[in-house]
Amino acid sequence: MNAQPQLLHTREAFYRRDRRSVHLAREFTREALADWTAVIRTDDVLLCVSELATNALLHGVPPGRGFRLHLALDSAGVLRIEVHDSGPGEIHAPEPSPEPSPEAEGGRGLLLVAALADKWGVGERDPGKIVWCEFEVRG
Repeated sequence: MNAQPQLLHTREAFYRRDRRSVHLAREFTREALADWTAVIRTDDVLLCVSELATNALLHGVPPGRGFRLHLALDSAGVLRIEVHDSGPGEIHAPEPSPEPSPEAEGGRGLLLVAALADKWGVGERDPGKIVWCEFEVRG
């Protein structure tokens, strides 16, 4: 009988639709990892938080709303990062563009998340969606 991993730590914060929110989400995550003394690929985690938060602001957060960042570390050593947005639209996994133009300002965020995280995906939320990624923690 396999027991489900237990949550050891969770943290959550809400951010307004504001450019500064990406920086604040990154700092919130950095502080949580330090408090939890999680031995993890911190730079990769922070880059993924930045990309998911930026995508939420650009594509998933209508004016007057915001997004929620949820962090969870479980007893199996998995850090899960979730960004909950409230935008309308179909619920499907955002597709990273395979080869963004060298001049393009965007189109690489989900490619980075897919390359850096151990897992990632999207889930339903009403309204909006949850885009998540996971990292295995060492130690």
